[in-house]
Amino acid sequence: MAFNFIRNTLNRKGLTKLLFQDARKISVTTNNPRKIEPLLTLFVDKSLNRPRHVFYNIRLYSNALDQKNIDVYRNEHNVTIIGKDVPDPYTDIGSSQFPDYIKNFLKEQGFEKPTVIQALGWPIALSGQNFVGIAQTGTGKTLSYLLPAVMHVKETDGKRGRGPRVLVLAPTRELARQIEEVAKDFERLLGIRCACIYGGANRNKQAELLQSGVDIVIATPGRLNDFLVSKVTNLSRCTYVVLDEADRMLDMGFEPQIRQALEGVPLERQILMFSATWPKEVQYLAEDYLGEYVQVNVGSTELSANHNIKQHIHICEQEEKLNKFKSIMHDISGDGFGKILVFTNTKKFVDNLTMMLRRNGWPAVGIHGDKSQMQRDTVINKFKFAKTNILVATDVAARGLDVDGITHVINFDFPNTSEDYIHRIGRTGRQENKGVSHTILTSENERQAKSLIAVLREANQEVPQELEDMARNYSLSKNKEKQQNQYNSKRYQSWNPNRRFNKFRSNRY
Repeated sequence: MAFNFIRNTLNRKGLTKLLFQDARKISVTTNNPRKIEPLLTLFVDKSLNRPRHVFYNIRLYSNALDQKNIDVYRNEHNVTIIGKDVPDPYTDIGSSQFPDYIKNFLKEQGFEKPTVIQALGWPIALSGQNFVGIAQTGTGKTLSYLLPAVMHVKETDGKRGRGPRVLVLAPTRELARQIEEVAKDFERLLGIRCACIYGGANRNKQAELLQSGVDIVIATPGRLNDFLVSKVTNLSRCTYVVLDEADRMLDMGFEPQIRQALEGVPLERQILMFSATWPKEVQYLAEDYLGEYVQVNVGSTELSANHNIKQHIHICEQEEKLNKFKSIMHDISGDGFGKILVFTNTKKFVDNLTMMLRRNGWPAVGIHGDKSQMQRDTVINKFKFAKTNILVATDVAARGLDVDGITHVINFDFPNTSEDYIHRIGRTGRQENKGVSHTILTSENERQAKSLIAVLREANQEVPQELEDMARNYSLSKNKEKQQNQYNSKRYQSWNPNRRFNKFRSNRY
């Protein structure tokens, strides 16, 4: 553990290459040079100095695009690329030289054209390079790493032993289940063995599945850590690792479990990391374990709302929220709608609001963390296959809910942060479709008004005057509170009854 800590610290400070380059110089002036280099390798991350593990010949997958067309494509989609030896984007499946089994799979899925993150991510992943992708949710990231993962299993030979050859880590079981659905298509058509492990489900069944032998494991960090500690499985054969929504996993406190998993994979591995934002915590994780990598930013690295979503803000008093919600529902039904996703902040109110909607003739279902996995799967399937058009949920559905046809998102309660707000409304407007969001605010939400205004302006949305007034009132009240605290602090210092006991005390001590 001590060596790992020192090694990671040296990697972060950029000293590893300097140490490794100077190892031979030091050994020349030493009587016993063989003692120097092995010692240094304990502290140096070998992944920084190892030759790239080329799993595939990238030339087979070139589209033969000229540089002018590549630049046009990147500029058109606001793409920024950081790294060396970046292959050309993959803009057309028909002209590619994918293996026949991949082409047939995409054809059966009705796949026509890759999204931006897929077009850019596929050739980088196939070149064997480590990869960081920064893009909004709903941009096709799942297939951008699963398709190369399948080729990694089919085209390369894994060493003997138990444990998966591909690991995909996700922050929540809902997202893990969504990834599993895509992986199951590969399992059915190509014979790839997949397993999805997460908390809240039968542990013994999951353990039996892992011990029977699998190629791809999709896991949440907590349950994976459980199986690693109990030695049900290991990652000694895992040479392809994906961290999906890395920022969310770190926000949820999973960094120790992630680091433990990455310490268990071989040095000859390929790591792909996907995130909606690029905070320092994610950067540190990438520096510690990816070494040299290619980073692709689709849009801004700052979290921003999908511009295909029309955002409506409604401000009212707390006791008027329910009537405002009913008014919004009636307006939506008058215009016609597909599926409606309603968010609240508490589990109890999910059940209350669901019951209220049913009593008023709205076919609604609810989902939150206290429901069993079977109940959650049943509810999501009803909503997904349009057996009901209204889903009321807490933030368990804010990420990883990949359901087509959501036309409206309603925030009955505003979330704690603007980042959660963006992920909530991002359930609509996916895959270049249009969407609408409605958000109800009260005076209790004054502290979030300023950040919400920034989100609206970035997305070129109209900012209501009432919202600006809320932000101004909150700023004034905070300044007044600050001044009052300063006044009270000075007043306490000017009159301190304890001083009379200190007037004869020597100042020497």
